[in-house]
Amino acid sequence: MISKEQFNKEIDLIIANAIREDVGDGDHSSLACIPASAQGKAKLLVKDQGIIAGVEFAKQVFHYVDKNLTIETLIEDGSKVRFGDIAFYVEGSSQSILKAERLVLNAMQRMSAIATKTNKFVELLAGTGTKILDTRKTTPGIRALEKWAVKIGGGENHRFALYDMIMLKDNHIDFAGGVAKAIELTKHYLEQTDRDLKIIVEARDLDEIKEILECGGIYRILIDNFNYEDTRKAVDLIGDQCLTESSGGINEETVRKYAECGVDYISSGALTHSVYNMDLSLKAV
Repeated sequence: MISKEQFNKEIDLIIANAIREDVGDGDHSSLACIPASAQGKAKLLVKDQGIIAGVEFAKQVFHYVDKNLTIETLIEDGSKVRFGDIAFYVEGSSQSILKAERLVLNAMQRMSAIATKTNKFVELLAGTGTKILDTRKTTPGIRALEKWAVKIGGGENHRFALYDMIMLKDNHIDFAGGVAKAIELTKHYLEQTDRDLKIIVEARDLDEIKEILECGGIYRILIDNFNYEDTRKAVDLIGDQCLTESSGGINEETVRKYAECGVDYISSGALTHSVYNMDLSLKAV
């Protein structure tokens, strides 16, 4: 997984690029009618229900735009919210508040939706010992925000990108000439490049699982698109030789049943690619 320092750099890049994209050479709507000396106060109003996420990100945005803006936090990230709640107040330059407004809202609305959906999966898995994972099926350019939201919702992050973990999927295996060959080549590559990366291998059937286990040295086996019965067989076959992960179209209706098969993790792209933004507003007070 990426380091905290790397993650923070990603967040800094997101903020800088988003402000560049949205503000350009100036917020001329505000510059045209609001004096530079004007001071104001606004509240983050919740107009929905779910898990709030992005409060800490909002603080970073406001301080990037204007270090003199002050934020009074009333509701922390990860808290349950309902219509009418106020997450925070921001106070200072009116022009600065408006310059940051859209980025704060866009990010928080999406992050809160992801955190809410993730939390639903976490609740469905309660008592099973199985953890929910995100994937790389994220919005280009804001992956760090979406994975941050998954953590706020109680989920776990899978690899961040292609560089922080080896994951051999069906195409890698087929292009390499089979699962054993793909694993052999991967181990050689890691040795030659002196890299310490965990290896996850996708299995399409029980025979491939047996082949993967014979190779050894695997961190986790991805039991992909298996039915319940075969998933249970796969878990029994793997035992404690490595960790297990189920994936492949698993949703709110099926996630509990897959967890009851005994897998350590379930990954779901839906956490980040199939959500409806939470309704939030920034209103002057």
